[in-house]
Amino acid sequence: MPFSRLATATTPTAHLGLGLAAVGRPAYITLDRTEALGEEDDRTVENLRTRTHELLDAAYAQGVRYIDAARSYGRSEEFLADWLKSRPDVTDVVVGSKWGYTYTGGWTTDAERHEVKDHSLAAYERQRAETEAILGDRLDLYQIHSVTPDSPALTDKDLHARLAEESARGVTVGFSTSGPRQADAIRAALEVTVDGEPLFRTVQSTYNILETSAGPALAEAHDAGLTVIVKEGMANGRLAAPHAPEPLRTVAEETDLGCDAVALAVILRQPWAGVVLSGAATVVQLTSNLHAAAVDLTDDQLARLVPLAETPEAYWEHRGTLPWH
Repeated sequence: MPFSRLATATTPTAHLGLGLAAVGRPAYITLDRTEALGEEDDRTVENLRTRTHELLDAAYAQGVRYIDAARSYGRSEEFLADWLKSRPDVTDVVVGSKWGYTYTGGWTTDAERHEVKDHSLAAYERQRAETEAILGDRLDLYQIHSVTPDSPALTDKDLHARLAEESARGVTVGFSTSGPRQADAIRAALEVTVDGEPLFRTVQSTYNILETSAGPALAEAHDAGLTVIVKEGMANGRLAAPHAPEPLRTVAEETDLGCDAVALAVILRQPWAGVVLSGAATVVQLTSNLHAAAVDLTDDQLARLVPLAETPEAYWEHRGTLPWH
């Protein structure tokens, strides 16, 4: 599977990836977005295409080898495909995308709905064709976007058979999770088999200092042989310096690095974490995020961060109040 390429990588940042949710569309639920991308008029398609390419160039130069996109991330697949075509020398990145949400934001920041969820077989067939048209054979991983315990994607046998065919053709099949019952969704997905074989080979979940509830289930997934990808390690900006809780700011000061680097370093220390995503919107943010690979935290520092964890219900309720900037 493509993640074997990352397993043999030796650069310090090989287990950090770049997610394109923040730059593939003009609106997203990340704090301080105006400071990073400017006003809405500045977020034209071409400006964000240029921004994405700058981030990809910087990430690759600094050793990042996993790139994460999605059908619902606006034009993220298009921007990534353009970059790959302009960099024929880049043959060692692992490219992941997701299906299950359709982007409906119309390239505005004030759309009534920015994305619509649909985990049906018909939605898969439509979006797989769209991704194929854009990324072609550069796609390594295709994930079901934001599986929850009640998702029909966990029980639809026809969909499972179609995904197994995809896997047989060489594209790794995975899923991502969201919501306060991530652990339940992960465990249910681990039980999905086709012809007696596990269907999913990767799982991408939200895990950060504030939301740790999926940790035990992610450990089980790792033990079952899945590659674990961690998203939202910065809690949609809540762990960045202007908003970070005091214990995180104190530990960051002790390490002489940013709150973001410390927050991501905590995740990298988890033995089950295969790839930890940066959702940076600027090269400065990205470079600071990548310092996570150099953070050496003591047991005392880690212990002081543990009490910051919220209940999953409180965390996801707060996340649900964050506006699309």
